[in-house]
Amino acid sequence: MMRLAHPAAGFRLFVVVLALALVSGCSWFGGDEEEDPPAELVKFKATLKIRKVWSGGIGDGSEHLRLALNVASDGAHVYAATHDGRVAAFEAVKGKRKWLRKTKLELSAGPAVGEGVVVLGSSGGDVIALDVNDGTERWRVSVSSEVLATPALAGDHVYVRTVDGKLTALNLADGSQAWFVQQSVPRLSVRGTGAPVVIKSTVICGFDNGRLAAYEVGDGSVIWDILLSPPSGRTEVDRLSDLNATVRVVGDDIYAIGYQGTLSALAAESGQILWTRDISSHSGIAVDFNNLYVTGDASDMYAVSRRTGREHWRQETLLNRDVSGPAPFAGSIVVGDFDGYVHWFDVRDGSLQARVRAGGGRITSQPLVVNDMVYVVTDDGKLYAFKDATKR
Repeated sequence: MMRLAHPAAGFRLFVVVLALALVSGCSWFGGDEEEDPPAELVKFKATLKIRKVWSGGIGDGSEHLRLALNVASDGAHVYAATHDGRVAAFEAVKGKRKWLRKTKLELSAGPAVGEGVVVLGSSGGDVIALDVNDGTERWRVSVSSEVLATPALAGDHVYVRTVDGKLTALNLADGSQAWFVQQSVPRLSVRGTGAPVVIKSTVICGFDNGRLAAYEVGDGSVIWDILLSPPSGRTEVDRLSDLNATVRVVGDDIYAIGYQGTLSALAAESGQILWTRDISSHSGIAVDFNNLYVTGDASDMYAVSRRTGREHWRQETLLNRDVSGPAPFAGSIVVGDFDGYVHWFDVRDGSLQARVRAGGGRITSQPLVVNDMVYVVTDDGKLYAFKDATKR
């Protein structure tokens, strides 16, 4: 989906309508093309036996809002939230609910877990921190606009990216503002924002104008700032170049991808580009020791070398099924789709290994892997835990 980059809450409904029109080639812009239908699920011989371990309800979902609500974990527990303001904690292994809190906010991003708190953002521009043990509220503050990226927790700060192009550092103790920086926002951009990532003393974030920047965690001073995904084309739609997929960091290397742009590897210290490859995505990147895994804009999936960017395989089984970002899991890559299915692919060649259905709700957020479990949250407010029960 796409949105006009305007922070006012009154524009939200219009933004969603416009987004649907743009994505489907609506006649508002003189297009006659129909949206490509989702690929039918293929028959195959499963090589993994995936078992649903447990499931739990959280609250009312948000099937069509394209929010950044995901699953988070501290190892012993998993945490999830819904747009109606509910946040829940579950035992990671058995699924027993530890606590449930009603925040009375239209939650849109998070949770992030760390430093004894669970932090989330809202459509109304709120950031709230809950105690990780019982869900009691530590603090809530207002930021400049809607939060559509999971906050990042590190040290004494919470780093929040908002849709008006700001990256704000809040003090973890009370939510007060420590500093902020701001990038320009195009009039039209893809709905969603890239989440900030902290490495050592640096916070890195992508922006809707195609720029990727690194800032000092303490005061927000710029370390480097590059135009990674330059806009090109005649129309505003052609020129969309958002960096909405959260960057990944391995050692001293950063991996980033843009919408209608490129997959790039950069040096974390300087921002120097090491290699690029023409792949477009707004869903996300996963990484293991050898490869990067990418869900493309058409729900095609790629595995490329982490060191050179060379393509190892491409998988088109799930074309146009609105596939989530990928997650590595014990020799597999796991994704969810628009119809609630979860798919396992072999990292070696991209072959389909297993498929289960979590439920009827869309899976927008990237699956979470913790130890030997895979967790997915559906847009209708359900959380599912799966395990590989294959006998070896």
